[in-house]
Amino acid sequence: MEEKLISLEELNMSEDELFARVDNDTLSSEKITAPRYSYWQSVFRVFFKKKINIVILILLAVIIAFTYVYPVVTGYDPDKDPYINVTDGTTKHLTPGKAFERFGFSLKWILGTGAAGQSTFDSIWYGSSISITLALICAAINMLVGVFVGAIWGFSKKVDIFMTEVYNIIANIPYILLISVIVLIMTASFWSMVFALTITGWLSIAYFIRTQVIIIRDREYNLASRCLGTPITRIATKNILPFMTSVIVTLAATEIPSYISYEVFLSYIGMGLKDMSLGKIIEAAQNAMQTPGWEFEFWSPVAIASIITVVLYVVGQNLGDASDPRTHM
Repeated sequence: MEEKLISLEELNMSEDELFARVDNDTLSSEKITAPRYSYWQSVFRVFFKKKINIVILILLAVIIAFTYVYPVVTGYDPDKDPYINVTDGTTKHLTPGKAFERFGFSLKWILGTGAAGQSTFDSIWYGSSISITLALICAAINMLVGVFVGAIWGFSKKVDIFMTEVYNIIANIPYILLISVIVLIMTASFWSMVFALTITGWLSIAYFIRTQVIIIRDREYNLASRCLGTPITRIATKNILPFMTSVIVTLAATEIPSYISYEVFLSYIGMGLKDMSLGKIIEAAQNAMQTPGWEFEFWSPVAIASIITVVLYVVGQNLGDASDPRTHM
């Protein structure tokens, strides 16, 4: 086929119109045309895609409201309110129905009364505020220390040798036994319980993080960073820990309910807080479990404690699943 040349006159266009100079813009040349991606927006998009998560969040909001707002609104005083009806024998160990007959319909009598004629509902939510606050503080301390130490532990061979020996020694001591001994030595106060739960509680978290760091540290991009002279602390905080966000969130989801369980168990066996926590309420009502007609007084705080731990666990687990970038596709 013969090629035919076309003159500018035939196109009826000038040379400037046909040929235009393009500037070399360095910034524009490095831009990649792709959809904008926000990690946390994707996390919440995946999380709220499941309708069950919305229901669980509503339950969590109700629990938080009753735990921290309800006692303030009602002005509940743990040193006074439990003994208001102590001299009136007709107000003690009442079921919800009998409590309504005795005091009239009110939210505070919805779970009946206790051994001193006090509102079981009010005392449970005041105790929940102590137990949940204890769990949140302990989880925050153990997670921060555990993640930081675990990241260094997984990178440094010298630290790994030392910390592995420490872990092998302490991990063989039953955790609940160690907590019990510390509480017995110290006064059973709120902060002594925090100390007992955090003095070695971070070690298992650090060991778990150390294992995850070892898996990730020798990947190509981390080897390239080390060859370029990037400090280990920066590699750990910028290259590795963000990659482990879903793992850390999932780990925190198991830690928070576990501390509530520890507090309830220790208080139930008489070694917990002196304050009126959930465990203390259950411990005080354990005799009611064996008395016909009084069982509701014992099972009410047990049920509330179970609901709180389950809701916190499910929210954390589902948020951990949503934090995995592989679910954002």
